Amino acid sequence: MPVATKSAPVATAPVSASDGLNGRARSAEGAQGTMVAFNGHRRTPPPINEPIRSYAPGTAERAELKARLESMANEVVDIPIVIDGREIRTGDTANVVMPHAHQHVLGQWHAATVSHVAQAIDAAERARADWGNWPFEERAGVFLRAAELLSTRYRATLNAATMLGQSKTAFQAEVDAACELADFWRFNVHFAETLYADQPISDKGIWNQTDYRPLEGFIYAVTPFNFTAIGGNLSTAPALMGNTVLWKPSATAMLSAHYIMQILTESGLPPGVINFLPGDPIAISNAALSHRDFAGLHFTGSTNVFNMMWKQIGANTSSYRSYPRIVGETGGKDFIVAHHTADVEALAVAIGRGGFEYQGQKCSACSRAIVEAPIYDAFITKLLERIAKLTVGDPAANHYLGPVINKAALDSMLRYIEIGKKEGRLLAGGKAPATADGGYFLEPTVIADVAPNAVISQEEIFGPVLALVKVASFEEGLKVVNNTEYGLTGSIYSTDREKLNIARREFHVGNLYFNRKCTGAMVGAHPFGGFNMSGTDSKAGGPDYLPLFTQSKSVAEKL
Repeated sequence: MPVATKSAPVATAPVSASDGLNGRARSAEGAQGTMVAFNGHRRTPPPINEPIRSYAPGTAERAELKARLESMANEVVDIPIVIDGREIRTGDTANVVMPHAHQHVLGQWHAATVSHVAQAIDAAERARADWGNWPFEERAGVFLRAAELLSTRYRATLNAATMLGQSKTAFQAEVDAACELADFWRFNVHFAETLYADQPISDKGIWNQTDYRPLEGFIYAVTPFNFTAIGGNLSTAPALMGNTVLWKPSATAMLSAHYIMQILTESGLPPGVINFLPGDPIAISNAALSHRDFAGLHFTGSTNVFNMMWKQIGANTSSYRSYPRIVGETGGKDFIVAHHTADVEALAVAIGRGGFEYQGQKCSACSRAIVEAPIYDAFITKLLERIAKLTVGDPAANHYLGPVINKAALDSMLRYIEIGKKEGRLLAGGKAPATADGGYFLEPTVIADVAPNAVISQEEIFGPVLALVKVASFEEGLKVVNNTEYGLTGSIYSTDREKLNIARREFHVGNLYFNRKCTGAMVGAHPFGGFNMSGTDSKAGGPDYLPLFTQSKSVAEKL
């Protein structure tokens, strides 16, 4: 794959500061400084969810992905800091390794310092005056081109980077790195276009308008390891609305983040709009959050880290030029409730997938199954039959479960399992099998007869560990569901419409599913975000998300 180079926007350059109406601009300044009229209302292509490829034996896509996996596994990629479009190499490097073979080095990333944060903020400020005044259609074109590049020429590369660097299976990489990220880029454009078209009513002799402007300052995007698409969305959604961004990716998703930056650069993203800052999260965050021009936090990660950042922002409020926007999605203690009318076979499949796909390293993963007594034993039998078929190993070798992301994560999960053995009955798993290549593997683990207030019923484990809670009635199950600090996702299996309606009204979660697993939210169909301490319920992948990165100006003109 050739290294991407900076390229200019395809159609036009930005409008001048006096002309930028953020979605209603009629003309733009051409490359030679002449004005180019847009004699027509340009509409962006309607978004369609990217089709998921099967990678079935004998298919061309499978052969392409296997070839890319082989070639990338033999590379050691040099991953620089990127500020104002310039690649910076400090020599202070850390390794990118395969979690399923942690002696295998895939790349090295250069660590940014506090001085680089200051440089990135300066670059973001310089870029903001220009980028925020581009016609919306020109900004949209950057991300539509990115989606097209991702879904075609870069598809195998980003999927392979996600499989190798984050240990996802081909299917998990495909639905994340290829499909969901392309969906974010296309649907966000559509939602932004709809927002800009939302204008107030006018009357005879008066023309009322709303101008949706970027925020005053830079957005700080902090992204996790578990979804490549989250890294791509958190860094670009504010940029689409005219903001400039400092992006701090996870150290354990650095390879895929590096290729996202290549895609965006090749798509025509101007220098300084998104500045890429790998490095020490505490030092970088402290420098970003203490700066006068900090305008917003865009975060996905743990509840504890988000709470600490919120507290830091609150303490610095008097020093900012404006009140920052805080947008975050954090932890979960997600559930499936089984009413006694549930299809036990379907329930076991849903929990096997919702609880153990990608080793349970999803904020939406099912970590509690709350089952009514009449079907509890039959459900356990079906679940154990299914789990017995789940293999653990290199995800590229068709194993259902790969490794957890690193040793610290594995150690934490093993501590929870030891607690769980004292709180319930270990039915399956609980061991960390050794492999020839090394890696941080954990068997799918089920602990039954757990009390609702037990530690493993309350705290997020973020791994393939499932607690089973037996309840006497649906009403008791409702109390169990709502008794944690979280409120992200949940599912109910029942054929009783009354119980489904009660769940809709009473289950306190941001994403609720009926008779399907509690993972797998689709952009445009299931806007995603949680209640309580699961985040700000900002609903990524929906129409109410992008306004959080704008400030609206009401304009009234007497005619």
